[in-house]
Amino acid sequence: MPENSPVDPLDSSKSALMGRIVCMDEKYSVISRGVIYIDRSCIVAIKDATAPVPYGFEKTHVTDTNGTIYPGLIELHNHLSYNALRIWDVPENYTNRDQWAGTKEYSSLITGPMKILGRTPGILPALVRYVESKCLLGGVTTSQGIQLASNMGIRRYYRGIVRNVEQTDDADLPEAATKIADVDARDVNLFYNRLLKQSCCLLHLSEGIDKRARQHFLALKMDSDRWAICKQLAGIHATGLTDKDFETFAQNGGGIVWSPMSNLLLYGDTAKVKSAKANGVRMGIGSDWSPSGSKNLLGELKVAKIFSRYNGGIFSDREIISMATQNAGGILGWEKAIGTLEPDKRADLLVINGNTADPYESLINSNEKDISLIIINGIARYGLPALMVRSVPDKEDITVGGTPRSVYLSQKIQDPALETMSLTNAKYKLSDSLKRLPELAAELEKQTTRASFTGRCINLLAPEEITWTLALDELEDTGVELRHRLTVNGRMTGPAYRAAKTSKPLSSIVKPLKLDPLTMMDDGEYLSSIQTQKNLPAYIKEELKKLY
Repeated sequence: MPENSPVDPLDSSKSALMGRIVCMDEKYSVISRGVIYIDRSCIVAIKDATAPVPYGFEKTHVTDTNGTIYPGLIELHNHLSYNALRIWDVPENYTNRDQWAGTKEYSSLITGPMKILGRTPGILPALVRYVESKCLLGGVTTSQGIQLASNMGIRRYYRGIVRNVEQTDDADLPEAATKIADVDARDVNLFYNRLLKQSCCLLHLSEGIDKRARQHFLALKMDSDRWAICKQLAGIHATGLTDKDFETFAQNGGGIVWSPMSNLLLYGDTAKVKSAKANGVRMGIGSDWSPSGSKNLLGELKVAKIFSRYNGGIFSDREIISMATQNAGGILGWEKAIGTLEPDKRADLLVINGNTADPYESLINSNEKDISLIIINGIARYGLPALMVRSVPDKEDITVGGTPRSVYLSQKIQDPALETMSLTNAKYKLSDSLKRLPELAAELEKQTTRASFTGRCINLLAPEEITWTLALDELEDTGVELRHRLTVNGRMTGPAYRAAKTSKPLSSIVKPLKLDPLTMMDDGEYLSSIQTQKNLPAYIKEELKKLY
């Protein structure tokens, strides 16, 4: 795999798509019947369907989608690795992250299974393929990536289909930081200097609703009138911030990433987004992860709408969609390349069926069956077989909600382990592995025991002995942080890594689990499980059923 070459080369062939076009640009242009012309992975032109064809496209077939075309959705927060797991029945109402992250139940249902899946040979390619496809089928074209760690101490992000904010190798898409070295995370001046060097830094901030969670924000104060906040910082969650805190955050140029479903499930409340909006804080959105959030970003948009409407109509539908398109591109510093549909921008597109209802409401109310086409970098990746047939030679046929769909997962530059991993095989392998979690855990424990007797130095490993596992920084103290740990009054802030207080081996803690389905349309249990959640407001439960 070539080093330092763009993850997504600009080499797609000419194509043209017709439909209603929702540009999400500064003027919020909507073309009732237009054509998007694509070449070499970029949008060459957007024209009314009756306008002359651009030069060079005279012989290009125009595909009529009979739908509405949007920019691809940008998800600024998602722990993709965990999205093979089903939603957790949250047992009590928490007030900060440190309360639930170290419980025995959490270890049994979430952290334990992830350690097993992430370290068992042969499972990692299936996990990566499955969770990325799950993201894709929800309309997402850009998300946070999955980091891998080797037994040589090397780290890298996988190269997959969905754009990865942390690794692009593309000058027009500056890479975002989503983790920080623990030294920088503990010194406010080092932390601030590191922020200033980034184009964007997506870090967890104040995860919880109590005073302890707010301390994580207060720790950003450098002196009487300076804060370690700048336009590069996007605080994920920010549930502990007060109205006054959002004023400070805005004055210093910071942005936030909202994850309402996960916040409501764990804490019964979410960020004060009304204050964030009133102060002009730029906002993105993310579904967090499947154990305590929406299945995908389409679901999260619905929760955002329901919360907004119930709390006085904070956001219009257009503003909510902006969080996953225009605003998100701006937070990343990618506004010149993605987030809107305009000439010279990357051809990342989402198409849904229908073109007559309100375009913004239609997208939020849609489900995975309504998606007719997804294009990333000018290449069709998912959609109706009829719309995919002209674009890709070796698509894989699947069903979504009983209806035929196709995915195209081949890529010129991707991890070798993924080249032969189909979505169907990934689904089978993961489902089987989750059923056998205790057995797999026992085998890992045997391997650990055997390894402790060999004592072989990793520096002497032959290339074929180098193995890759998931880098689960949120589960272990690895020297890399997902959040700062600055101090207030001499006390470190931010939840620390906490293992469940048990000396039992994982094989005696975990139990067989069922794989989380790829889509809401194929999950007969999600909505019923939502109804049993103790912390979720009743209006969310009722309205979410109506939107599905």
